[in-house]
Amino acid sequence: MSDWDGWSGEQDQRGRRDDGYGRGSGQAEPEGARRMRHVQRPGPGPQASRQPQQPPQPQQPPRRPAQPPAGPAYVPPQQGGSYDNGSGSGSYDSGYNTGQVYGGGQPPSGPRGRGPGGPGGPVRPAGPAPDWRKRIKIGSIVLVGGLLVTGIGTYFWADSNVRREVDLSKVIERPKEGDCTTYLIVGSDSREGMSAEDKKKLHTGSAEGKRTDSMMILAKCSSGNTMISLPRDSDVEIPSFVGSESGKKFAGQGRRVKLNAAYAEDGPELLVRTVEFNTGLRIDHYAEIGFAGFANIVDALGGVELNIEKGFKDEKSGADFKEGTQTLNGEQSLAYVRTRYAFAESDLQRTKNQQKFLSALASQAATPTTILNPFALYPVLGAGLDTLIVDKDMGLWDMGSMFFAMKGISGGDGVSMNMPISGQRGGNLVWDKAKVQQLVQQIQKDEKVTVRGN
Repeated sequence: MSDWDGWSGEQDQRGRRDDGYGRGSGQAEPEGARRMRHVQRPGPGPQASRQPQQPPQPQQPPRRPAQPPAGPAYVPPQQGGSYDNGSGSGSYDSGYNTGQVYGGGQPPSGPRGRGPGGPGGPVRPAGPAPDWRKRIKIGSIVLVGGLLVTGIGTYFWADSNVRREVDLSKVIERPKEGDCTTYLIVGSDSREGMSAEDKKKLHTGSAEGKRTDSMMILAKCSSGNTMISLPRDSDVEIPSFVGSESGKKFAGQGRRVKLNAAYAEDGPELLVRTVEFNTGLRIDHYAEIGFAGFANIVDALGGVELNIEKGFKDEKSGADFKEGTQTLNGEQSLAYVRTRYAFAESDLQRTKNQQKFLSALASQAATPTTILNPFALYPVLGAGLDTLIVDKDMGLWDMGSMFFAMKGISGGDGVSMNMPISGQRGGNLVWDKAKVQQLVQQIQKDEKVTVRGN
């Protein structure tokens, strides 16, 4: 006997009789077959209707099965309003229910789920809810740790690739140290690492060796930073010096030359010696970059935004600029800082343009998005390391300080100027000795610079 047979045609324990229409029905008389979309059960089929009715059985307490058998899948009604009962006859299902209660309302919660649906409803895995704060914290630690490891790796990689080729210990008779940190920054016309196509594209020519194309002193002081351009046509005296290669001492003969001649004669060491002798200011660090490295750094940054106050052209440098704010790529940037024949002030105007551009370059390079992001810093460093030459005591920290000092000048924290000029001698620019002396004293004592150049 089926577990459900005790419900048909018998009285329950309270004396109420079940007419066989289902305990969930609230009707006195049957309505006939009703559509109940949440109930699917097989129909009796045509043969079942001809079977004799079973005699009444003794009443037993109803027992709910642990898990009612699942009926066939629900099939939408066919034409004529019939349901498919799984036998293909198309008749209405008139069997007993499988455990779900007829009528409206929500079914009770099942033992395996927390919401409606009972055994057939959604099942949530047992256990506590995820701690998202903890997950986010762990994820952040992993991310920061990864960036830190990458950053440290990038630092040591870059530091090992810096070309520390200038030995300032070979410079003799040096001035006393001041309170500020001073850098001699040189842009050379070195074509090292450039192909014939690069030379043509960048309008550099094919001259052998290298010469200084720009020179400037950067004084990093607590009272404010100062950038001083040294025109390459400056009239200076070559002092006594020790040869950087031979180690032989050469006595001073009072020769007066253009400043860039000192570099051409014996390289960076003699240039530092000449600047120190003619200014009285001690140089702490030396940094030099060639044409190719300069252009590559600009391109690695995605260009440098610059406001050009007045447009100009120059066939020799390849410059062709219109007035207004624009973003310069590496080729355009090199043309901008090298142009001098397009200006009435020639080299003096060029040095002003160089200062302006370097400040803008540093302002865009020395940003948290570049410095703190190894994936942005790596291409920038890699672009300039091949042609960047520094002194033996200069580390990446010193280079970073140099860039941030230049950035501070562009942001108004300091001044930029040309070396004060008093006149000319044989086509060379003569420095104003009184102003130069005052300027040097203010830098040495870390005082606010009040001297202004040309």
